[in-house]
Amino acid sequence: MSTDAPASRPLPARIADGLARIATAMRADEWQAAEVGGLTPTQLHVLRFVAGRDPVAMRVKEIAADLGVTQPTATDAISALERKGHVRRAASQADRRAVGVTITESGLALLHRTYDAPGATVAAVAGLDRAEQERLLLSLVKVIRNLQETGAIPIQRMCATCRHFRPHVHDDAATPHHCAFVDAAFGPRDLRVDCREHETADPAARAATWTAFVNG
Repeated sequence: MSTDAPASRPLPARIADGLARIATAMRADEWQAAEVGGLTPTQLHVLRFVAGRDPVAMRVKEIAADLGVTQPTATDAISALERKGHVRRAASQADRRAVGVTITESGLALLHRTYDAPGATVAAVAGLDRAEQERLLLSLVKVIRNLQETGAIPIQRMCATCRHFRPHVHDDAATPHHCAFVDAAFGPRDLRVDCREHETADPAARAATWTAFVNG
């Protein structure tokens, strides 16, 4: 019988294994938050996505793509939310053949109630010190960027892909970045991964911004 220790999985694979464990906890958190309003996790995701884009009406295709589900699945969730009065559907002003989805006051109120149950994952991240949280956020931004550049996920509404983002333009180490939309400096802990004011930069600008961001 061999006494050799088993070969360790490559570091990226072990990190992915760790993220999978975290994802398990996050799914439990999502069910807990969704149950606050009598929703399923998919319905809660739809509500959060639409709320983050309000007052712009979102098409079913856009909702499905962002959630990583099929259009029939997204349609079922939207229909359930509409029956409960949390979203409304209407023909797009730009294209009468397209249907847009917006959140209602009832949906916003429900969404705010779900925020009162942040779950175990948020509590675990809060247990890290400030520097660790900032490093983790930066690492996640890099992973998300790699996923979107390979087409695994859609372009995310985060600072690194926004045309308003100006990385490392200020001398202050605490707030080196600048948001042209609000005309304000901000620091690493304020980087967003889902901003309602996000406007996607063109590919060349995204590439240049990313190079400036990671090179400092």
